[in-house]
Amino acid sequence: MASSLISSAAVVAARATPAQASMVAPFTGLKSASAFPVVVTKKSDDITSLASNGGRVQCMKVWPTVNNKKYETLSYLPPLTDEELAKEVDYLLREKLIPCIEFELEHGFVYREYNSSPGYYDGRYWTMWKLPMFGCTDSAQVLRELDEAKKTYPSAFIRIIGFDNVRQVQSISFIAYKPEGY
Repeated sequence: MASSLISSAAVVAARATPAQASMVAPFTGLKSASAFPVVVTKKSDDITSLASNGGRVQCMKVWPTVNNKKYETLSYLPPLTDEELAKEVDYLLREKLIPCIEFELEHGFVYREYNSSPGYYDGRYWTMWKLPMFGCTDSAQVLRELDEAKKTYPSAFIRIIGFDNVRQVQSISFIAYKPEGY
């Protein structure tokens, strides 16, 4: 029964000569414009509306670059509350990462001071508050250490990082505290 269900194209291909079997169908021209959706453009002098690339995606305005420092992951958000920090640390612990607290007294961001070659930046390395918190199982432990670091260095930037001890890399990093004025 399956042998009786051969398509007509297979029969024609079986009868074709070797030269005809390798031929490509001739070009028949461009498709008509009716096959494409109609793009409606907005005719307006209103520059306050979002730009559009003609599709369903709308463009967003980027952050101004003057006097707007980018610090770490999540730096575009308002400061995290203690509850939000606890949730971030809980995620870090669920992912089997080892929490560590670091601080920076002068700059909390990457900058250039001593060298202007491409790829070189100062401020990439921060000071560890204490040793990484091996064996930590509760976000409250990390938040207690964070509070202690804030009391000791109130004018410092403080971040929480997560080490992956299997791959031997730092997998996550975010600012947990910024001093007044930042």
